[in-house]
This record gives sequence, C-alpha cells and structure tokens, in this order.
Amino acid sequence: MDIRTLPDNERQIYNRIKGSYKLSFDSVRINENNIRLLKIADLEEFLAGKDPFADVSDFPFWVKLWESAIVLAYVLDSLPEKKSKSLLELGAGLGLPGITAASAGFDVTLSDYEDIILDFQRVSCAASKLANVSIENIDWLRPPKLGKFDILAGAEILFREEFFEPLLKIFKEYLKPEGLVYMAHSAERKSLPKFLKIAANDFDISISKQTMKKPDGNVEIIVNCLRPKK
Repeated sequence: MDIRTLPDNERQIYNRIKGSYKLSFDSVRINENNIRLLKIADLEEFLAGKDPFADVSDFPFWVKLWESAIVLAYVLDSLPEKKSKSLLELGAGLGLPGITAASAGFDVTLSDYEDIILDFQRVSCAASKLANVSIENIDWLRPPKLGKFDILAGAEILFREEFFEPLLKIFKEYLKPEGLVYMAHSAERKSLPKFLKIAANDFDISISKQTMKKPDGNVEIIVNCLRPKK
C-alpha cells in the first residue's frame, strides 16, 4: 500500500508506529468487503515463542489476527438490516470484525485498552477508506459512558476469569434491551464454558461451531449469540 494515500493524521500515526514496529498491510477479503489491516510484519519474531495459552497475562493478544476474528467478521457481515444499526467491538485488537461490519454498513465503535492498539485501528480504518467508525479506549473496570448499541461483538475476549463479571456489566451497560452479543472463541479456550455458565443467568445463549481449514490442521471456532432474558 502507498502510505502517501493515507490522510495526514493517520499517515503521521503510521510513521510514528513504524519507529517501534516492523509493519505491513494485509488485504483481507470478507465476502464483498476488502479490508486493509495494519499488522506487525514478522509476528514470530515479535512474539519470540510466547504461547497465548501458557500465560495470558504476558501475551499481547492484540497483535495476532485470530481465526475466531475472521469467523466473527463473516458472522457480522451476514447479519440483516445493517444500515443505521450501531455496533461496538470489545477488545477489538486489530479490529477485523468491527472494520468488516463498518464496511458492510454498521455504524461501528472499535475499542481496546491501550493507545497503541487504537492507533493500529485508526490506520486500518483510514486505509480501508471508512468514515463510519469511532474508536474508544475502554477499561472494563471503569467503562466510559457511550450510550447503547444494537450489537456487541468480541473475538477471543475471555482470557482472564477475573474479568468475567466486569464484562457482563459491560454487556448490560452498553447493550440495547433488544440487542444481541456475538462472541467467537477457539474451542481450546477453557474459560468459555465457565463464562457462559455465569452469563446464562441473564442471557439466552445459542451456540454454533465452525471449522476453519488451514494447511497445518483445522481450527474449530465456537460462536455464541447472547440475547438478554426478558
């Protein structure tokens, strides 16, 4: 991608990030949506062998484009009545699901908890030529006032059990009464059943499984839809 085509502000952000990271743009096709995603160029070098399932407190989850995020992007793109509907992606990381949703017509808010993550999102949105996206720093323990959303979404967001209750409070704070929550996680995520057991007190939960075929073996992704109980 020609960086000179970015708007001035996002080009300055890109040049600042480039001072700390080796960068590349991936072109990701989700149905009819072509997303330009800013990423770490050499992920293996950057991670230096860190295992996301060995020590969640030490793994920078945001740097990886997870298979669950790709699946969630397809799920959001398939939803009906996207025009004039609002969507908040929680723990968005690189932001593929939310950016895809914006490309499909949703009014989207991407969120995460570190400014550097938000900078990657800003550049990706500009590179994808999207104007219907806002970006927020959301601390789940001290969430800001944002209003209500039609859809909440998140991929690989259940990585620490101490955040289960704060996340459920986030759902109740930000979701419209008739709204839906969509989550996608690897079937290996052992925290998922524990979270769903707690969430079942307040939400009706549907579960589906999708398999992503990869050269080094298939990956099973679990997609959940949560609807507030009446």
